[in-house]
Amino acid sequence: MSFRLPGTFFPPSLPLFIFMICFAVFPEGVRAAEIHLVTYEGPITPVTSEFLVQIISAAEDEGAMALVIQLDTPGGLDTSMRDIVKAQLGARVPVIVFVAPSGSRAASAGAFITLAGHVAAMAPGTNIGSASPVQMGGAGMDSTMTHKVTNDAAAYIASIAAGKDRNVEVARSFVTEAANLTAAEALEKGVIEIIAPNLPALLDSLQGRRVVLDGETVVLETAGADIVEKSMSSRQKLLKALANPNLAYILMMLGIYGLFFELSNPGSLVPGILGGICLLLALFAFQTLPVDYTGIALILLGVIMLILEIKVPSFGALSIGGVTALVFGSLMIFDSTQEWARLSMRVLVPTVIVFAGFFILCVWLVVRAQKRPVTTGLGALVGETGRLVQGIENPDESGKVVCRGEIWDARADLPLAQDTRVRVVAVEGRLVQVVPETMSDQSSVKQRS
Repeated sequence: MSFRLPGTFFPPSLPLFIFMICFAVFPEGVRAAEIHLVTYEGPITPVTSEFLVQIISAAEDEGAMALVIQLDTPGGLDTSMRDIVKAQLGARVPVIVFVAPSGSRAASAGAFITLAGHVAAMAPGTNIGSASPVQMGGAGMDSTMTHKVTNDAAAYIASIAAGKDRNVEVARSFVTEAANLTAAEALEKGVIEIIAPNLPALLDSLQGRRVVLDGETVVLETAGADIVEKSMSSRQKLLKALANPNLAYILMMLGIYGLFFELSNPGSLVPGILGGICLLLALFAFQTLPVDYTGIALILLGVIMLILEIKVPSFGALSIGGVTALVFGSLMIFDSTQEWARLSMRVLVPTVIVFAGFFILCVWLVVRAQKRPVTTGLGALVGETGRLVQGIENPDESGKVVCRGEIWDARADLPLAQDTRVRVVAVEGRLVQVVPETMSDQSSVKQRS
């Protein structure tokens, strides 16, 4: 049976057939367009590059209409920045870099990342620039090397700007002159395309904007798009927290403490285990920071000298040298002009004081213990008093003395009668030298001499 309209034939199974075709083509139904949003604040490190590269790849795989990176960074490592820029330039999804909120910045490496976005936007009260290369690791650059590194960075940022139709000369000045622009100046000079106070305003400005992607023009339809926020994994958050010079320095010092306690008390295990873990975490953090290994060597030298002070009496020379090496090493360990890679004095000073103070206290306790009178063994008898139970008739003969509940053979430089109260002034094997209790040690010595 079928339905017939004038001039048409409409089989009853046709609607079901159309439904099955739609279900096959769109098994999950028609979804609203998605815009992935990631907010990153902090220096550009290997952890940052791993995270952002993964986010760009995920946006491509999940078919996002665009990826918005809300950025606030003081700069970072050149190698990490280049990995991020490569992922941006090769992305199959539009990447919008938004320097926000107000008060944020895209300095140094952040300027490269912003210029590499398909759309560059900034919030009012933000700034971009200051991308001059800085040598890390404490090694200075001569004029030739400085010239090479600067020209390389300038050419790199110029090529990025040219590829995105942005002001090449201003971009180059970020590197060669350490220029820095406000959001309004960046828009006026053609470095960015949009100024937006917040994310909704940014999305409104992006509506209908054309973006060139892999040689093809893509029109952004941001109205009504779903915002999907992306964030770091727990592992990446932990690694990002470790990439902090203050935390790395504290971990290194705790690791040294732990190993010192383990070596001082073999078999205690806990200090050694915790110390080893702290040192390994510190070594990981050092890979993401501009570390001056001369500073680390000075710190280790200072620790060795402080430990030797406990073992070798140097009358304070090793302590002074150890504290000096520790202070200078701590000042040199992170030698960078970039604030994100500098060790805070509020961390350095208390740590050095506590660390050096601990070893100086150990030295003082050792010295004080050495100056104490002997309280155990045969030497502890010196100065003790007792009673002769057998008199001493002449210096060539010995008598018997009861001292500390024990009977000892005794000699004296003068005859002493039985039951005389005496004091021990010397011990030679199992024989003690005694003098009358009323006689001082000095007078005894004079008499013996």
